[in-house]
Amino acid sequence: MTAPVYHRCARCGKKRAFVSSGKFRVNANGNLLDVWLIYRCEKCKHTWNLAVYERVRLSRLAPGEYERFLQNDPALAQQYASDPSFLKRNGAQFHL
Repeated sequence: MTAPVYHRCARCGKKRAFVSSGKFRVNANGNLLDVWLIYRCEKCKHTWNLAVYERVRLSRLAPGEYERFLQNDPALAQQYASDPSFLKRNGAQFHL
């Protein structure tokens, strides 16, 4: 399990600790994909989706990566949840 990150919770109304659910949300819009890693507020369980890919073609993903997103591959979720640049790009903070 990864350390929590901090973000303003829309439900709690203040900055809270969020933890990775280990699950991805995948949405297709025509030929374009959106993929998010879902985080949850430790206090109220409100979700926060961190963008892995936004509006990309399936052909731009590494071979097999799409299937891993659909299967909620735990190792892939851990890889993203442990990547500081991914977390920063999504506005996560590492301390209160």
